[in-house]
Amino acid sequence: MPIHFILFASAFIASSPVFAGASIVGRASVIDGDTIDIQGERIRFNGIDAPESRQLCSDKDGVDYRCGRASADALDAYLAASRPTRCETRGRDRYKRFVADCYRADGQSVSSWMVRNGHALDWPRYSKGAFAADQAAAQASMSGIWQGKFTLPWEWRKR
Repeated sequence: MPIHFILFASAFIASSPVFAGASIVGRASVIDGDTIDIQGERIRFNGIDAPESRQLCSDKDGVDYRCGRASADALDAYLAASRPTRCETRGRDRYKRFVADCYRADGQSVSSWMVRNGHALDWPRYSKGAFAADQAAAQASMSGIWQGKFTLPWEWRKR
C-alpha cells in the first residue's frame, strides 16, 4: 500500500468526528437523567430511560414532584463525585446523539447506578433486560420514582 494513502487515511481518521466504537472522555454536563454532553457531543445512555425534565411523579405521600428534574440532579451529583466520565459509543440514535455505555472514573456504570437508585428505568426494548436486576432492587427498596406513582417515560412521551 502506498505511503501517501496511509498518510491520507490517518489524517482523515484523526480529523473525523467521533465514530461508533470510540471512547469519549471528559467532564460531563447533564442534559437530563439519561443524556449528557462531553466536549460538545450529546450522549444518550444505552438501555435506560429516565423521566423527562417536565415529567411529574407522585411521592409516597401522593405529592407531585418533578421527577425528571430530580433524576437529572441525582445524575449530576453522581458524576461530580468521580470525574472524568468515559463513554464507549455504540452508534447514534435518530436525534444524532451517540448511544453509549458510560462509566465514572472509578469504573462504576452510570446506567446501572441510575436504575438501581430509581432515577431511571431499564428499557427492555433496547437493553434486553441488562438492568432488570438493578430495577428490581430499586423497586424493592422503593428508591427514587418507585416511592410513589409514575408514568413510564416512553409512555409519557407518547402523550
